[in-house]
Amino acid sequence: MEDHSKTKTSFYRRIYVTWLIEQGSNSVPRIIAATGMPRRTAQDTLAAIHELAITLENNAGIYRVVDWGAVDRKWVVDNINQIKRVLNYP
Repeated sequence: MEDHSKTKTSFYRRIYVTWLIEQGSNSVPRIIAATGMPRRTAQDTLAAIHELAITLENNAGIYRVVDWGAVDRKWVVDNINQIKRVLNYP
């Protein structure tokens, strides 16, 4: 398996979780179920997404993407398989 920097995996994890929210995995339990990531990682990732200028709305633990901000949503959609491969997520 190829090694990737912590910066790259952190960035990819944030945009992947944002993408998951749009796909309906829009709560911590659903993100954990979709990825297998630990609860703390899911929570920390959600808390850090705003650093990419992505705006999320949190309504009682249910998240919604308001604005993709500095991230090109089309690039994410077009490259989602590569993102999952780098993160080693299903």
